[in-house]
Amino acid sequence: MLMDIAAMSTRISQTNLREQVSIAVLKMAMDGTRSQAEDLVQILEESAKAMELSVQPDLGSNLDLYI
Repeated sequence: MLMDIAAMSTRISQTNLREQVSIAVLKMAMDGTRSQAEDLVQILEESAKAMELSVQPDLGSNLDLYI
């Protein structure tokens, strides 16, 4: 009976450890994905600004003054 309790305790501990490791790996993956998403948003914003300038490259570069 004692051997069964010890074996069961070991199995429960191993299961808990596996679960904790799985959660830690999932959190790392989520953090990496979040970082990639933030980078993608920044790139898209920058490319939108670049697109605006390329469509009208002279916009804002000249100032007409009449005196």
